[in-house]
Amino acid sequence: MQIGATIPVADIGTGPSEIRDYAQAVEGLGFDYLQAPDHVLGANPATSAGKGRVGTNENPYHDPFVLFGFLAGCTQRLGFASSVLILAQRQAALVAKQAACLDVLSNGRLRLGVGVGWNQVEFTGLNETFSNRGRRSEEQVQLMQALWSQPHTSFKGRYHTIEDAGINPRPASGRIPVWFGGHAEQTLQRTAKYGDGWMPLAYPADETALAAFDKLRAMTKAENRDPASVGLEVWLSLGSEDEPAWHREFAFWKKAGVTHVTAHTTFAMNHHKRIAGHSAADHLAAITRFRRVVADLL
Repeated sequence: MQIGATIPVADIGTGPSEIRDYAQAVEGLGFDYLQAPDHVLGANPATSAGKGRVGTNENPYHDPFVLFGFLAGCTQRLGFASSVLILAQRQAALVAKQAACLDVLSNGRLRLGVGVGWNQVEFTGLNETFSNRGRRSEEQVQLMQALWSQPHTSFKGRYHTIEDAGINPRPASGRIPVWFGGHAEQTLQRTAKYGDGWMPLAYPADETALAAFDKLRAMTKAENRDPASVGLEVWLSLGSEDEPAWHREFAFWKKAGVTHVTAHTTFAMNHHKRIAGHSAADHLAAITRFRRVVADLL
């Protein structure tokens, strides 16, 4: 199992020294990867109240490719994972190029988490269609995998056309791991067909998670793929400060076949709870405790 942490930009600040110091501290603690979310646009919070679920620009988000490109030069072995890049609001060939460059410059440390998004404000501002984002994102993944694996490709899909062209540089391995985030039936289908892993957030450590994992494994097998080749990532929230509970939950996920556990300090939805503190020291103290508590399970 790999363990990761998130980078709490909204708490610690957006400047280069704050970001660098935090990432280097995470690496020094022995974590395998650092994870960051993605949002390009946010609505004005003063005018979006009462309009349902609308993402605002109240909190800062660094672009994952820029953030990880910067941190690749500040760290030695720390992996990077987007959680998740909203793929359908971007051009697929451009994402393939950006991801390939980051993969090369970081010596293969990128894991590309992708999702369909939910904040329509972003799709409108980026001139992309919101209603077909799921179908487009599935085709985007196929196109990106072709561009990574071949020096030149011809691709004709419903939404994309490439005529004997390619990107350079390409990943040295000819691939970049693509992990799907989300919980819809279509997300599991896409993961089973094309994904290297699944990143669900909705399930606590109980039978509902086990049933979802079994469902994905059956779907993967039906695609003539080895279910063991598809990883599973969950988030373990540290807001409870209940160390025995952390240990029990981590042990549950290990037994369930989870391959990546992200120690999360800011997410607060459903069963997840953020930590009380907001300083870099508070976040680092929490993940330091977590690393010590689960050390015997690694």
